[in-house]
Amino acid sequence: MSAIERPQPNKTKTFVDMDYLLHEAPREQHFITGAQAMAEAVKRANVDMAIAYPITPQSEVMHLVGDIYAQGHLKEYYRAEEELGTMSAIAGAARAGVRLFTATSGPGLLRGLEAIASWPGHRVPAVLGVLTRVVNAPLSIQPDNIEMAYLMHCGAVMLHAENQQDTFDMTLAAFAITEKVDVYIPVSVSTEGFFVTHAKGYVDMMSEDLAYKDFDSVAAPVPAMDNETPPARIQRDAPVQKSNFMSYLIHSVWQQEIWDSNRRAMKYIYQYLGGPIEVVNPDADVFVIASGCAAAQGREAQRYAEEENLNVGLIKVRAIRPFPIDEINAAVKNAKTLIVPEHNIIGWLSKEVKAAIPNGGIVVEGPRVYGGMTLPVELIMKEIYTALGLEYDLKL
Repeated sequence: MSAIERPQPNKTKTFVDMDYLLHEAPREQHFITGAQAMAEAVKRANVDMAIAYPITPQSEVMHLVGDIYAQGHLKEYYRAEEELGTMSAIAGAARAGVRLFTATSGPGLLRGLEAIASWPGHRVPAVLGVLTRVVNAPLSIQPDNIEMAYLMHCGAVMLHAENQQDTFDMTLAAFAITEKVDVYIPVSVSTEGFFVTHAKGYVDMMSEDLAYKDFDSVAAPVPAMDNETPPARIQRDAPVQKSNFMSYLIHSVWQQEIWDSNRRAMKYIYQYLGGPIEVVNPDADVFVIASGCAAAQGREAQRYAEEENLNVGLIKVRAIRPFPIDEINAAVKNAKTLIVPEHNIIGWLSKEVKAAIPNGGIVVEGPRVYGGMTLPVELIMKEIYTALGLEYDLKL
């Protein structure tokens, strides 16, 4: 599209703060896919620039973001040459002081991970949608969330959406969290590909005439570069050019600050999303702890258990980074068994839960499915019955 054909910015919006958008603005219910929910959040987030490279199942999201660019809701949008180029361009655009969004999936995330892992250290305030899928061979495009394990150690804030409503709210909140001066690191919003991205659910949304107020790049801890602000450096010379001692000192201090920034995001997760966990039946002896789509299946298992007069609770984990260690410890202090169903082979969430509590032996690592299969509620029910010392006739 030439400059002459560039869509004109939509100037009819009313710009408000994120608290009003998420907590006070009137909402109407819509029946839309998870991909549509993420794109609708981008529309209301007043995003300046989106950069994309297609990969299934992410392509639907960025296709829809391209549509809202054509409608004048974004100032700039283009397709990069591949994922590493996409993520590198996001970092470059951040230096210009604009609000940024991109999304990817599975192998695409791994291809761009070198650049993504540098975002926190370079203080890039971007929002990354992760529409999860299989990574490992043999090739498959089916749902799985193993790539979140690779993302967990780069410093970014990570949110995990259970359904279409979560995808909308978390994506919108992510733009406010990433731009906080005491955070200012990227925020990812993950949800399972196809199960959420290509399936419809009810989403309560505010009017698209409302939008998040403009990004104030002048107030940012890393000033934007423009004609009035000279180029800034995080450090005068790269640590690799110093002695081993100075290189270590500079890098270690900076990395500790990044993880402190990550922990400081927790108060905003409370402010915008109500906290990092949701607890159902807090007096239970047995809890199902899950995130993403597995939380939806855990919710069904808890409901079945309640109908059968079994004392079972659910802990839904919304934030993977920062991980809610204190909140989980408080919620399970009297529990006897914790069942952790997941949509991946390695069980990254069960490992996190075991490391977070003093009595990790009460954690049941599973059930797990991966590579496209839905998680049968019956598998969770079998673990619940076993934990309670009861027989369960498993029929799939």
